[in-house]
Amino acid sequence: MEHTPIQKHGAAPRLAAKRKKASKRYGSKASEKVEKSMHEMKRGKLRSGRSKKKVKSRKQAIAIGLSQARKAGGKVPKKRAGSRREKSSKR
Repeated sequence: MEHTPIQKHGAAPRLAAKRKKASKRYGSKASEKVEKSMHEMKRGKLRSGRSKKKVKSRKQAIAIGLSQARKAGGKVPKKRAGSRREKSSKR
């Protein structure tokens, strides 16, 4: 009669979670684009999409940089499901 080691429940998911965290979420192209858009914002040169209004928000500058990286084929996670505009219009 052989004894097999008993695995604790939850041991495997912890290892998978560690491996998932180890991989980089954003690629180097994404960080370059965000850095460039932040620099442009600080200089007052960054403009938003269609309206071409000057970007004043740090969050908006980051979003523009990530969007540019996505279009350029960089490693960037998918957008979050639903934006504020979509959620507020459902009321």
